[in-house]
Amino acid sequence: MTASIKRNPLLTEYRVIIPEEEWSLLEFQQESLPGVAVINRALRSFEPKIVFAWHLSLLLNFEDLIDNGMPSQLEREIVDPFCERLNEEIRGKDKQRPNALFLARITWNGTRELIWRVFDPELPHAYLQDLINSAPPEYPRPFDYRMDEDPEWKLAQWHLSHNED
Repeated sequence: MTASIKRNPLLTEYRVIIPEEEWSLLEFQQESLPGVAVINRALRSFEPKIVFAWHLSLLLNFEDLIDNGMPSQLEREIVDPFCERLNEEIRGKDKQRPNALFLARITWNGTRELIWRVFDPELPHAYLQDLINSAPPEYPRPFDYRMDEDPEWKLAQWHLSHNED
């Protein structure tokens, strides 16, 4: 997909080709606990990175765990549809000009982290704030997020620097 995007304050125009997602599975150990990361390796060579200059990390806490802090099958059945809905909303409705690119999903120590690279941070921030403030809650598990300006993608370095599967 190709889109021309203008970014303030520089008003520079970039030609952006949205890559087809390519998934890499990474199994790791941290603090003696196993972890699993699914990483969009197509973003390794993505340019211009500055267009998606914001790093959005959302962390949600599992409730029903099995061995080593991993979620049970029932817990995944509860959480996975919510994660898919988050991804759709944060990316935006325009598939030709998405507001975010999905970078990674990491499961470790009773948590699931979802990470995107974002063009306009106000859109996901507003959506997530509305979701957090919804009554009754429109989310199955507690979560928190943070969004940092990161035009050089330093916060994505760990995810994109690992070898292929």
